[in-house]
Amino acid sequence: MSDWNYVFFDLDGTLTDPKTGITLSAAYALSSFGIGVEDTESLCKFIGPPLRDSFMEFYGFSKEQADLGIQKFRERYEKIGWKENRPYPGIEKLLGKLKSAGKRLFVATSKPEVMAERILAHFGMDGYFELIAGADLEEIRVKKADVLRYAMGQLEGIVKEESVMVGDRMHDIAGAKEVGINAIGVLYGYGSREELLHAGADNIAASVQELEEMLIK
Repeated sequence: MSDWNYVFFDLDGTLTDPKTGITLSAAYALSSFGIGVEDTESLCKFIGPPLRDSFMEFYGFSKEQADLGIQKFRERYEKIGWKENRPYPGIEKLLGKLKSAGKRLFVATSKPEVMAERILAHFGMDGYFELIAGADLEEIRVKKADVLRYAMGQLEGIVKEESVMVGDRMHDIAGAKEVGINAIGVLYGYGSREELLHAGADNIAASVQELEEMLIK
């Protein structure tokens, strides 16, 4: 049995593949600024980071423009985009095994909490988690470290030395390091090995099976 008894999961790119919904909703938002995107694959960079950061970093938006971009993104995502999603093969089986092994499971995502709850309920996976923690709609609590602190503040008996964050992007790893817990980077999502190691990942799992081997020994 691994020493990680408290497991925090990222959502997008870790539990579910959100590519279609996020890229098409990002394209919809950008179109409202007169920015056309022919190859929506190029918008996979929107998967993982907070939306405001993505609009500002990738398209040079001001904070005010980014906030409007978030509104436009949500216009489509909240109607259609959240359904354009699918759990990664083997994930639900892994969650069941972790629960049976006595692990406490949580979600820590930069996606709005209400949307994360809706997506996990839609796929029947919400029952595996003791807490689903996410961003607030004002995008104030959105950085991964802030979401983790928020989650830990609502939980009792969490031991940092026995806690691990599982995610596919550098933001997940950096957030875990900032709050003082271990981090596993997964390669079946949208981050590269180089990105995850550079951010300080303690372990790298290339597949859901490898993740299971790390979490259940």
